[in-house]
Amino acid sequence: MAGGAHEELARCGQLGDLGLELLRRVGRQVARTQGFPPPEGHSTWTDEAVDELLFEMISRKGEQFLLNCFLKTVDDTSLEKMFFTSIKNFLIDQAKGTERGKLRRRFASRLGQDDRFRAVPGASPRWTLASHPPDAIWQGGLNDLVQASWDVRGVWITAWNHSGPTPKQTVHALMTVLVAILEAAGGAVREEDLAKVLEARFELLGPPQFTPLYTDDGALADSVADSAKDADQVAAETVAREIWQAMSQQERRLLPHLDDDPTEVANLLGLGRHQASAIMDALREKLRLALTSDGSNPGEVVAALLRRGGDPP
Repeated sequence: MAGGAHEELARCGQLGDLGLELLRRVGRQVARTQGFPPPEGHSTWTDEAVDELLFEMISRKGEQFLLNCFLKTVDDTSLEKMFFTSIKNFLIDQAKGTERGKLRRRFASRLGQDDRFRAVPGASPRWTLASHPPDAIWQGGLNDLVQASWDVRGVWITAWNHSGPTPKQTVHALMTVLVAILEAAGGAVREEDLAKVLEARFELLGPPQFTPLYTDDGALADSVADSAKDADQVAAETVAREIWQAMSQQERRLLPHLDDDPTEVANLLGLGRHQASAIMDALREKLRLALTSDGSNPGEVVAALLRRGGDPP
């Protein structure tokens, strides 16, 4: 739309009056329809509570948020969708962060009491096995640690209490898997990353529960179909949809061919071999970052993405 929020962003390089008005309107829509609790100190999603949420989101995301909005949108409609996705993802991250923080405190207190483990001080707390060299730091991919955790057989968490003492069997399962994770890492791992691996291994933090929306005739929208799906599949489809929306048409077309020879891909895209190879590497890295930053099953997310490749444009 000429003279709209997107043009204002492109012209000024920042959110002006039109952009802020659109952001606040979308923020109120997301906050009041997606079932997330309001910020601490607020009982409902008032305009003040929404503004507080948006201020925190922009403060954390900084210039990268505005850069993404500029690069990935072309008009007010796409900018509005970008705002909606960004705000919802921020609320999801906050919800997960709260539960993950509880998980971190729970296992960190146990590690501190066990001679097999050693804390590595720093701005980002890390843990390692006492047998590892003091300066050894893990720098691998999170998926490798998730795989190491699943290689441990015979331990499960059947009961997860959110308050009170942790059940003995749960403690045993957590500690057994943590030993395996750190052995595979060969060095100190951030406490946050350990929590993410435990989430994936034991499925401790389920996907957020959204408030059901109703159609104009009073029927519950999409509830029957969603309730019949497996929770993991629903979470994977949600992540896949968000990744898909952020992909360009060229990336979507390339997705099923990432394992093909770059020469064949070059012919498909009408590009040179080196250019096609560079685009393939960039997409692989983009997917790797997206898949390791979320607690969903990467294999199911990729499968959901490939299914979307067959959707009509």
